[in-house]
Amino acid sequence: MKTEWFKMRMSERRLNKLRLYAAMKDTTMTHVIEDLIDSLKIPDRDNSSSTNIAQ
Repeated sequence: MKTEWFKMRMSERRLNKLRLYAAMKDTTMTHVIEDLIDSLKIPDRDNSSSTNIAQ
């Protein structure tokens, strides 16, 4: 699997909350975010749509 870098801005409060949650679950912040992304539901798209959404 090729990995890419992802950079985002967030408040210190949210960053601390993410750190605390990851520590409580004994996992990494990356794993927490990946699990959240994997849990997102992508609605079925109409086949005639010209929008190209990666699924």
